[in-house]
Order: sequence, then C-alpha cells, then structure tokens
Amino acid sequence: MRLGSIEADGTKFVCAVGNENYQIEDQVQFPTTTPVETLQQTVDYFKQFPDLKAISIASFGPIEIRKNAPKYGFITATPKPNWSNVDFLGRLKQDFDLPIVWTTDVNGSAYGEYVMSVLYNERIDSLTYYTIGTGVGAGTVIDGKFVGELGHPEMGHVRLKRHPDDLDFKGICPYHGDCLEGLVAGPTFEARTGNKGADVPLTDHVWDIMAYYIAQAALQTTLVMRPAKIVFGGGVMSEAFLDKVRDQFKTLMNGYLDVGELADYLTMPLVEHNGSATVGNFALAFNAVNH
Repeated sequence: MRLGSIEADGTKFVCAVGNENYQIEDQVQFPTTTPVETLQQTVDYFKQFPDLKAISIASFGPIEIRKNAPKYGFITATPKPNWSNVDFLGRLKQDFDLPIVWTTDVNGSAYGEYVMSVLYNERIDSLTYYTIGTGVGAGTVIDGKFVGELGHPEMGHVRLKRHPDDLDFKGICPYHGDCLEGLVAGPTFEARTGNKGADVPLTDHVWDIMAYYIAQAALQTTLVMRPAKIVFGGGVMSEAFLDKVRDQFKTLMNGYLDVGELADYLTMPLVEHNGSATVGNFALAFNAVNH
C-alpha cells in the first residue's frame, strides 16, 4: 500500500512516499518559502504517485485540529512570516480525493516513536516527544491517542524558573519572551553568544543553562502525565547534551519519583536522522485507510 507523508516545519518540507511497514520508497526536501509556492511543490510531488491511498500531514503550528472548527486544517497564529491563517489541509484536498490526516509535527514524531517502540519490543503505552530545534514543541501519545481535545498542547511555551546565570537574557519568543522555546530553541545560541549552536563547544556554560531549562520541562511532563518515557529530537539535541539534561533532571527530581534508569527514560529517538515524523505519518495514513 502506497502512503504519503508531509513533515512541514518552518525551515523545510520533507515529503515522502512509503508503505505500511514504514519503509521510504521516495523522498524529497525543499525550503519552506511562501505558502503558495511551497504547497504547490508539495502537490506536484504527490501527483507523481496516482496510487496513493492516504496522506498524513505533520505540520508546524499552531494549527487548528478540531474538526468542527471553521478553520480546521489551518495553520493559525504562527510566528512564521506569511503563514498565519493558511488553509494547508484545504489546499491539499483541492487535488487529492483520499483520506488526509492532519496533526502537528511533534504529534507525528511522537506517533512515529510510539509505533517504533512496538517494533523494538519496549511494550510501552505512552510517551512524550520533544523537538528542540529552530522551534520547541512536544506531543504525547497515550494508548495510541494524542493528548489534546480543545487543541494540541503547546508544551514549548511553558514558563520556567530562570537559571541564576541567565537572568539578563530576555528570550526570543515573540509571544512570551522567556518561555521554554524562547530560552532553548536553536536561535538562542546566536542571541546569547553570537555563534550558531554547532559552533558552541559543549564545554560552554550555555549548554548547562539550556540543560537546566529542558530538565525542568521534562520534570513538569513527568509530574503531570507520568509517560513511560520522554524522547528528545531536533537539531539541538545530542546524546552528550542529553547527559547534561539527565544530570539536571536527577537534581531537580531529588529522589521524589522513581522513573527507572534515566538513560531509558530520557532518550534520543529510535528513528535516526530526526525521521520520526515520517514514520509516524506512514502509520497514521495507514490507520486512516483502515478505519
């Protein structure tokens, strides 16, 4: 069965065709420019595959996910220039008369990690996936269903206790300043140090500051939802940096709850190269065909 995947973020679109076994048959990537240009490129790509059975979209947001809402399928109040109030789903439906799943980029990634955990015999019923990259967000899957009814969670915009060595940094979020995204997203490196994250050595204290904030977010997620594990993807994350997060998490938890081995609880993705959303999209598209 041929299935389509769209992973849309503020920097690039990754479109792929694969099957119910989560195997990629073809894939293309292009920059996120204007809505008209980018969505037309997306349509043109999938028109090459007339036997598609379903498509799943995992989009940057915020997006409207309530099916009874007038703007269901829209990207809403996004900070991405020119993309507010764009009818993403409606544009795809103009050209494709087939099931199209609509969810957030982090939900797609969370679902990809959830289905992969079955293949890895982890036997878990829940997980939370954080992406720490150009933006920050998270999705949670419990028993195969996403958390969020009035809308999708915005876990990238929770408020945090400031690190004592970071009190003068105002944050970069255009809405909240120093929320989680405003303090740990990739562009905060340049805002703090003048250098891109890839050029900042892990010995720099800024990594400790950011680990403190990410650990706080993981602590909140643990205390509120108690998922089986928390997965961290995105361009900022690495195993070495995640070790710093684990250390901070252990200090903040202070022995209050037992989450097992931290290396198993706070993890990098099972799917390599930040491809979790593509796997999740294939699984969601397959579900749409069969339900």
